[in-house]
Amino acid sequence: MGIFDYVSDLYAAMTVQEAYAEEPQKDEDSESGEEKEESSEAEGEESSEGGDEEGGDEGGDDEEEEEEEEEEEEEEPEDIKPKLEEECLKTAQCAPLKHHYDECAERVKHQEEQYGKPSEDCVEEFFHMMHCATQCAAPKLFKQLR
Repeated sequence: MGIFDYVSDLYAAMTVQEAYAEEPQKDEDSESGEEKEESSEAEGEESSEGGDEEGGDEGGDDEEEEEEEEEEEEEEPEDIKPKLEEECLKTAQCAPLKHHYDECAERVKHQEEQYGKPSEDCVEEFFHMMHCATQCAAPKLFKQLR
């Protein structure tokens, strides 16, 4: 039977099979209202298809809702990184980069109003500005987090 097993494995490897992606973890806080509606509709379809199943799953919904409410009540600490970055953009080190980005953004806005489509974007200027702000804010952030 060794050759039969080999041929069976070879056949299984060569045939096209349906691929199923893993279901993503559900994070209720990060989903928007539309995504919540879509996921609830999908759950409704799944529950309506399995009509012969026992109805014991409905009791678990109340527990899930209570857990969600508890999670919503827990407040996360405020993120201070954006605040530190804004302060860093005002320093002498990063102010010229911010000024350069603002000028570029104004040019692009003017081109879009005038021609309907800008001939440039400000991605490079934005990255330079944010790199400077991040480099400035990182040591301050780590000092505060200690």
